[in-house]
Amino acid sequence: MISKSLTDEKSIKSDDNKAVKTEAKDVIHQMDKNPSIYSYAAAEKGKVKVKIKLAEDKIQKIHEICTNFNNEAGELINVLHQTQHTFGYLPAEVQEVIAHCLNVSTAHVYGVVTFYSYFTMIPKGRFPISVCTGTACYVRGAEKVLDEFKKQLGISVGQTSDDGKFSLSCLRCVGACGLAPVILVGEKVYGRVAPDGVKAILDAYKDK
Repeated sequence: MISKSLTDEKSIKSDDNKAVKTEAKDVIHQMDKNPSIYSYAAAEKGKVKVKIKLAEDKIQKIHEICTNFNNEAGELINVLHQTQHTFGYLPAEVQEVIAHCLNVSTAHVYGVVTFYSYFTMIPKGRFPISVCTGTACYVRGAEKVLDEFKKQLGISVGQTSDDGKFSLSCLRCVGACGLAPVILVGEKVYGRVAPDGVKAILDAYKDK
């Protein structure tokens, strides 16, 4: 049952990513109708000084990703997807390099990153916890389970524990409604989770 749930989860993630990319293309298309959004003129690109504290190999990797999309401003969403997949998150320094490569303002990149919930500027924990808040899970107590995770970890949704071990987020239906309420730790599925079972789940990762 859990194996099937994991398969369903991967399928749902794939569908969600496709939907985000499709929507993103529409947004970028509308942006392209307004040239003023892309504030750096080509003649000014060479004057941009990127003041960052990233390792040279990371900077080079970002350049490679942008080059794979022909350094086109209209490919910003795809570049951000690929970069986050590579680094796990999109800190300000990474956004600055992307802006430089695509010849757009850093403010524009930041605006897109903060507009889509898929993107994150905060590194995820080694064991990212995702609480399903779909209808079935919600009516069966997912909110109370989420509150217990917040209490046990001392963090809010979107944050990472001080030790870098856990991060907390919410997600839509994972396709395992029969196991509601459902939570995921990484790709491991836990079904029929009750608030009093949260501590045991966290303890299982205590020494990992």
